[in-house]
Amino acid sequence: MTRRTFVTSTAAASAALTISACTGSSALLSDSEPVAGRLTAGRLVMIDLPGPDLDAESVARIKRYGVTGVCLFGRNIQSEAQLRGLCESLRIVMGPDALIGIDQEGGGVIRTKTLPYPPSAMSLGAGNDAEMARQVGAATARGLKSMGVNWNFAPVLDVNNNASNPVIGDRSYGQDPELVARMGLAWSEGSKSEGVATCVKHFPGHGDTLVDSHYGLPSVDKTMDELMALELLPFQRAAQADVPCVMTSHIVFPALDPDRPATLSRPILTGLLREQFGFDGVICTDAMDMQAISGRYGRGEAALMALDAGADLVMAIAHGNGAAQDETLQIVEEALASGRISKRDAQAKANRLSDLAARFPVEVDAYSAAQRSADADLMERAWSAGLTTVGDAQPIGAGQPFTLVAARAAAGGGASDAGVTGSELVGKLSEAFDLRVALFDPGDPLGTIGEVERVHRPGTPIVIATTQRRRLGEPLTQLAQQLNPVLHLCLWNPYSALDVPAPALVSFGFRPEALDAVVAWLKGDKAATGTLPIELSV
Repeated sequence: MTRRTFVTSTAAASAALTISACTGSSALLSDSEPVAGRLTAGRLVMIDLPGPDLDAESVARIKRYGVTGVCLFGRNIQSEAQLRGLCESLRIVMGPDALIGIDQEGGGVIRTKTLPYPPSAMSLGAGNDAEMARQVGAATARGLKSMGVNWNFAPVLDVNNNASNPVIGDRSYGQDPELVARMGLAWSEGSKSEGVATCVKHFPGHGDTLVDSHYGLPSVDKTMDELMALELLPFQRAAQADVPCVMTSHIVFPALDPDRPATLSRPILTGLLREQFGFDGVICTDAMDMQAISGRYGRGEAALMALDAGADLVMAIAHGNGAAQDETLQIVEEALASGRISKRDAQAKANRLSDLAARFPVEVDAYSAAQRSADADLMERAWSAGLTTVGDAQPIGAGQPFTLVAARAAAGGGASDAGVTGSELVGKLSEAFDLRVALFDPGDPLGTIGEVERVHRPGTPIVIATTQRRRLGEPLTQLAQQLNPVLHLCLWNPYSALDVPAPALVSFGFRPEALDAVVAWLKGDKAATGTLPIELSV
């Protein structure tokens, strides 16, 4: 495999200047002094960028504060060549300690749109094949490595056992902590084997919450024994399994700390994770712009609280808002200068981050057409292996007529992309079946009754498809009770199977590979061999 390491050299700088010339940052890059070895506020703070280019303001911020970590989002990615150039420019300005992160979990949480789509964690959990999970982790890393990304904020080790969880769901491998640990750690090993660091999340566990911490402050009120048997088990295994990083959650666990959420809690981050579990890798916070933190504590003060609690890296994610990032960077800089953060403690944090970058340097591995094709085949097989039936679900048969009832749109939210729209689903299914279609507003499923009556052909089956991240609940149940569908295509949130009283095919996701597997099953060409990794109970 051909590998090219980004280095701060005349040739590399020249290439980066060409890449960045349109941004106005070339002059700043040309005299950039990498921050390696210097103890700066930016060593302890990760930022994000406003757009697809390394803009002059961001370059100045990186240099001013000595930032060595940047998290990428969909707005930063236009093409593989562009992303490769952006990562090279970041590597030049940040130096050898550069950490370029991304959320590439699989399923609904994927930032790139040109690489093969990895299955959701729950799809892999349904397949229950740890070697497949390892291979998917490796293939995911190969795609990222080919563009210069060296850190993936995955896998999720949350144990999802709450049917009403608004943010985790298919991002979890399931509700059995042993399954979650086995599959998640296999996925992590695969990624590491291809040179991309992983970060397990969201410690101590976000699986049994009713509140999305993007919008509020959740609480998990369980005893220590209950937490150790469920939420904490995968993280304890991870701490002992050479996982490079653990990400904190913005959740209150009264049994662990009645006063502060985990991200800000010294008893949780230092007492439990460092001392009791023996974790010696990097601890990073979840995004500090989430309302669970920023809406209650303020960005700057919360950053100091997190660092004091034991975090090594604060994610000052602000949708590219420079002023909000500066607020965090400035207060951390002042705390270093005043001694509120001890130099010794700060240096230990910086050393852990430097060790992470040294172990997983920003490099580009060639991604051959043959390897990309093999990885695409792998992703398709992995998605297919997760297909699971609930009840006596039966295929329709190729070319057969049926009426499809589905939502016009499928909102994402939180960390997830938007799902497949009704028209996109129709486009996929109409290639293989004789369709009649009735699309509904997700806020008013019952409003489509008249349209179903108009288009439906008596004597043909009705199929309801759910494509939402969130469950639609009672209105969807009422719709199904009136329509009496023969089948429910559960194409995202598996707990939506509770809302439709009909046999179901569960795909745990809506990506093209998942929909291809669904179509093959509907035609009768593919079996559904997955096992439901959750209990379908309210």
